[in-house]
Amino acid sequence: MRRRNPSGLGRGAANHKEAFVKVIASSLRKGNVVELDGKLYIVLNAENFHPGKGTPTTSVDMRRISDGVKVAERWRTTEMVEKATVDEREYDFLYEDGEGFHFMEPTTYEQVAVSPDVVGDQKVFLSDGIKVFLKTFDGAAIAIELPQKVTVEITETEPVVKGQTASSSYKPAICSNGIRVMVPPHIGAGTKIVINTEDYSYVERAKG
Repeated sequence: MRRRNPSGLGRGAANHKEAFVKVIASSLRKGNVVELDGKLYIVLNAENFHPGKGTPTTSVDMRRISDGVKVAERWRTTEMVEKATVDEREYDFLYEDGEGFHFMEPTTYEQVAVSPDVVGDQKVFLSDGIKVFLKTFDGAAIAIELPQKVTVEITETEPVVKGQTASSSYKPAICSNGIRVMVPPHIGAGTKIVINTEDYSYVERAKG
């Protein structure tokens, strides 16, 4: 079983210019990867500004892939930027060890190890068999995208107060993965719920 290189950007990051395409700054979106001064950055947020007078600009928040440092850039909307051609595919999470977090591509059974820096705070959602989208460049994982919704189990919460209804204010609860979430009053310990992975908000009680 062949494993991809889990560290660095391997052989092609600096030399394989065919892996890049020039695009206008205003076309950049969250998750895109751009090259700047010989280094790769992943776009965290991109916003276009069109003032009544003056030059339209694109403001981009990015994270440098090599060390995780966040930077902000502003370009003219029509300025050309080097955008990397990134492979994005669905992977199954397998396990975590000293190398990092291991995922497998379900059709080829190819495995890739993802560093903790790339996974970040999202590691709390990585349970056995969860499917995620991995962005890879030249064989190295550079970003992970979780499903929008996941099912977790409530392990601790306040008891229901007599007379309290579902329309009352939400109460704090702790999930099996350690995340704190606000849930409706009728949700108790042992209940499985669906939460949004972006803001940890309660969506609904899990079915089945």
